[in-house]
This record gives sequence, C-alpha cells and structure tokens, in this order.
Amino acid sequence: MPALAAVVFDFDGIILDSESAEFESHRQIYERCGVPLTPDEWCHQIGVWVEGEEEHWSARLREMSDGAPDHAAFKAEQHRVFQNIVAREPMRGIRDLLDALAESGVPAAIASTAPARWVVPAVERLGLRGRFQAIVTADDVVRRKPAPDVYLEAARRLNAEPAWSVAIEDSGPGIASAAAAGMKTVAIPHWLTETHDLSCATLRVAHAGELTLDILQGLVH
Repeated sequence: MPALAAVVFDFDGIILDSESAEFESHRQIYERCGVPLTPDEWCHQIGVWVEGEEEHWSARLREMSDGAPDHAAFKAEQHRVFQNIVAREPMRGIRDLLDALAESGVPAAIASTAPARWVVPAVERLGLRGRFQAIVTADDVVRRKPAPDVYLEAARRLNAEPAWSVAIEDSGPGIASAAAAGMKTVAIPHWLTETHDLSCATLRVAHAGELTLDILQGLVH
C-alpha cells in the first residue's frame, strides 16, 4: 500500500475563511448604495481567477447606483471592511490536522490561485508558516485553477507523487484542478460554495475536524 505522500491545501475557504469576509465587504458597500448583492450572484467566481474581476464589482455598482463610489474609493472601503471582519483563526480542524501531519512526517503545502502578496502574509499571521513545506500561488504558474498547474507545482516542490497525495478544497474549480493533477480530493464546502459541483471529489466532509491521518491514507489506496 503506498504511503500518503503529501497533503495540499487550498488557502481561501479551507485554511482561512476569507471568502465570507470578501463577499460581506462587497455586499455592505452595495447595500449602502441601495443595491442588493446575493450569494448566488457572487459564488460563481469562487475558486477561479478572472482578469478584471475586482473592477467588475465596482463598475457594476456604478451602473446600478448614481451614488456609487469610483473604483479607487470602492476598493479602499472594501479593503477596510474586509480587514475589520476577516477571521483571525484558521477554519475548524485545520490547526489540529496540520499538527497531526507534522507529527507523522507527512509534508503539507498550499496551492492557491490567489497572489503571494495575500497568501504568504495571511499564513504568517495565523502562525502556520512553519507547517507548510511549500506555498504555491498564482504568481508561480502560468495557468490558474481549474488548470492543474498549482497542484502539480506543489507536488514537484514536495517531491511527492500526485497519485499518492490528497488535496483539500472548498470549490468546484479547485476540486477540478486537483483531480486534473492526479490527486485524490477532499471537498469541504462552506456556505458560499455548497452549491458548487463537487461530485468528482473523492470524499466530502463538513469540516477539517472530520479528517484523520487514517482517513487521508485510505484515500490513496
């Protein structure tokens, strides 16, 4: 039976619940201008990178409200609200799972479609930098999720066979990315991604606290 070679984590929505704060910070600005912003309108973009997506939300608001701020003011206010409300601790079960991996000598990495300027400082603020032997971000690859590049690069840096590795993701595009890389996949959807198509995931759980080394090892049989 092959040993578990590595566990590779998505960052946003898996290690840190930044997705809720990202949506809520946009929603609050929309609300102030009298325009609703619903989860259904928002959730399609989670897990992927679309060029100009940041400008899209402010431009859309300006089309719908005469009192909308310009893009610079919109982004500054969104960033302020985000920083005030974003979680300060990892998501449920993450710290314990990382501890268990470290104790067992199973390497861990991050594979994120977000830029390093966000991911690396955020990991450091959580006090988790030392738990990851590699952090791969959008800056390190040509193609972002759902392409497999970030997961393949993470496996390469860990010298881990993808087929013996497990990826943990919250979104449909993330699951597709890891599966395309040849990894087994665990889906942990949250309230903004529970409607995503996660049917190709190897396993689906409610939170990382439901995962053990034995369960992860069993996925790579």
